Amino acid sequence: MFLVVLVDVLGFTIVIPLLALYAESFDASPLTATLIVTCYAVCSLISTPILGRLSDRYGRRPLLLISQAGTCAGFLVLGFSTSLWMVFLGRILDGFTAGNLSLAQAYISDHTEPENRAKAFGIIGIAFGIGFMFGPALGGWLGDYGMHLPFLVAAGLSLLAMYCTYALLPKEEPHVLASAGEGPGGRRPGLLDFGTYAGYFRRPELRSLYVQFFLFSFAFSVFTSGFALFAERRFLIEEGGVLVPWGAREVGYLFAFSGVLGILWQGGLIGRLVKKYGEVRLVLAGFVASVAGYVGLGLIPADRLVPLGLVAVVSSFGSGVLRPVLTSRITKAVGPHEQGTAIGISGSLSSIALIAAPPTGGALLNQHWLLAWTLVPAAVSAIGLLFALVAGRHRPHHAPESTETATA
Repeated sequence: MFLVVLVDVLGFTIVIPLLALYAESFDASPLTATLIVTCYAVCSLISTPILGRLSDRYGRRPLLLISQAGTCAGFLVLGFSTSLWMVFLGRILDGFTAGNLSLAQAYISDHTEPENRAKAFGIIGIAFGIGFMFGPALGGWLGDYGMHLPFLVAAGLSLLAMYCTYALLPKEEPHVLASAGEGPGGRRPGLLDFGTYAGYFRRPELRSLYVQFFLFSFAFSVFTSGFALFAERRFLIEEGGVLVPWGAREVGYLFAFSGVLGILWQGGLIGRLVKKYGEVRLVLAGFVASVAGYVGLGLIPADRLVPLGLVAVVSSFGSGVLRPVLTSRITKAVGPHEQGTAIGISGSLSSIALIAAPPTGGALLNQHWLLAWTLVPAAVSAIGLLFALVAGRHRPHHAPESTETATA
């Protein structure tokens, strides 16, 4: 599973710095380019619960192969695109078969004992970190030799992931909970399962955590979906004695630098910080860092790399802390039999954020409002900080705080 996840993550991180710029090469406006991300998120929101329930019935391995085949087909369409509609089609194909990573996590839950599950997910976290460290840099470097090339390499990696899944993962019986429609940790909510969502949102502590998680996801999605377009219009780099706008290479290298920082934060530092300061204070610090990072991004001089590196360090701390710590707090706010449902709801909220955030940022970039583009995620993060402050104030003083943080 480590190899399967690593190859999958490498595949989709290769295209992160390129997708919006690739769409621009077909005369897409910034708004249209960011809508490609929204299109994928809509398809994924629809398909992921369906694939999850089918995997409960027919087994993880065959559904994982189908999901990987869809990803491979989507990358091939992107690599051979000759017009903008083909770029959209490639992302639609990938979105309607999305679920590689959630299916991989379900497979791990099925095949590890509860006491070993955290360790197993930790190993998958390492695969994520390695992928985010090398994938964007590889994509940016390949982009110099042709904008289509990274997508073809990503398709090859998806094909390799299919081979690993077929050759290395043992065949399995259909999941024992299929008759009950449940997976490990409880039943996964469907897209239109509004009763389940409402029941969890009625719990004050969970509601506050879900709002904080959504606000973090929205701000982060504005940033990741539009940063390449923002950097192209904002930053300059010297080549041959001439200042030229940033391209896929520079964006890829910056994402790779952030990936290295993410490994440092999540590879041990977060655990120590949680033990020393507690999860509540870390959430507050994470939102403060996010606000500072997004504001700083808008104020950096166009040709200064050192301040940009410092902003990247601050921003990576915010995102590196908030996702795992908020996820950890959500799982601790429910019983063991509810954790699958609780995590499923947070995944749906993340998808909704990924639907709404990109066109929000794209509309601002359309008008060349670069400072406003950075202030929107900063303001959303500031609202998250307010919710975290209120929640911390109303938290019972006698309630002990665990020092364990979930790997995300």
